[in-house]
Amino acid sequence: MLFYRAFRAVISLLLELFYRLEPIEDPSGGLLLDGAVIYVGNHPNGLVDPGLMFAKTKRHVTFLAKAPLFKVPVLGSMLRAMHALPVFRRQDNAAEMAKNEGTLTASVEALLKGRAITLFPEGKSHSEPQLSELKTGCARIALEAVRQGAKVRIVPVGLNYREKDRFRSQVRIEVGAPMDAAAFVPAAGQDPFEAARRLTEAISAGLRAVTLNLEQWEDLPLIEIAESLYALKVGDEAHDSDRLRAFARGMQLLRDEQPERFELLKTDVLSFKHRIGVVDARAKELTYAYRPATVAWFMLRNLLWLAGLPLVVLGMVLFAIPYFIPIGVVKALKPEADIEATYKVLTLLVLAPFWWALLTVLAWTQLSPAAGLVTLMATLPLAWFTRVFLERRADALRDARLFLVLGSRKRLKLRLVAEGDAIAARLEGLATELGPRLQR
Repeated sequence: MLFYRAFRAVISLLLELFYRLEPIEDPSGGLLLDGAVIYVGNHPNGLVDPGLMFAKTKRHVTFLAKAPLFKVPVLGSMLRAMHALPVFRRQDNAAEMAKNEGTLTASVEALLKGRAITLFPEGKSHSEPQLSELKTGCARIALEAVRQGAKVRIVPVGLNYREKDRFRSQVRIEVGAPMDAAAFVPAAGQDPFEAARRLTEAISAGLRAVTLNLEQWEDLPLIEIAESLYALKVGDEAHDSDRLRAFARGMQLLRDEQPERFELLKTDVLSFKHRIGVVDARAKELTYAYRPATVAWFMLRNLLWLAGLPLVVLGMVLFAIPYFIPIGVVKALKPEADIEATYKVLTLLVLAPFWWALLTVLAWTQLSPAAGLVTLMATLPLAWFTRVFLERRADALRDARLFLVLGSRKRLKLRLVAEGDAIAARLEGLATELGPRLQR
């Protein structure tokens, strides 16, 4: 248990450093459930997906992982230390698939003991813009555990990455409403395979409710800018998860039924996105009013931050090598898109403690024991401060540039606002027209 907690803390810190994790959306409290629980997630990002589930699930969970991972040095040892269970896949070794019965039995036993397990029912990670067809293994495990007396609830967890292979890109985790597996148990004489199929369909629907499923990745910028314009029109905050999913469904419906109208709207929305992109603006920022007091506070706040510049320069010098090594590893090995981030994160997992120890030893031996102790205590805070400083100063520079462009070119700003309002009015009309059908 101590190893589990310590390792979870390390993985959580590592993922917090690599990504920008948004606050978890868990309105039903699925992550806080007691008793027998199966957490199911979508699988777009290799080992990062179970890493996020591991780091953010409040309970001690048992993982199901593909069998070849247990043979990987270091990783295999960590999986065994966490009592993970192997899944034997046909594409890995068809001769070993019979061993899955043992894994299924162990999973059921874990649920009978009131434990939580985590699995990814798509069966493999991928880079497609929507869920793959789910395997029935999760449903079979849940129904067998219920048959033997466990009260099993299944909790869908959506892992939504903005740019999954990019350092400091955004990640949104959404937790859906728990499902009671007992509601799908077949009655006497009914087909158990049909029951597993129905539960699998329900799990798929639950995952679709917490993930953004697209026809193609090229639709993402279209949907995001359209949703932000609509949010501005109706006075809401942009990037609402449910509204983004509704826009994705609506755009697909429009593409299927009225392709000419869809292409015209797509052209206008992406053209507007390009124009505001030239001035590096977001839709909401076009409405900002720059008051003297706001501008003065912005300038003072960023001048105060400059006091930390010497520490940032030191951090950039000390951490330049560990920053670029994972990028070099990916360029050298050229992994598939769905495991690029896995390579980067695992490289950092191995490299970070080594680099921390190396800096400490060098300070101790080349300077003094006191310098070594200071380095040991200050390395992680310095890395964190350097990251935060660079992110916030990058945002501040963008804000300052936007102020100089839009503040001095009022005609341009008014033209962009008018164009955005016109598109938003069209989107509002579409929402009224298609909304009832999207809620069915």
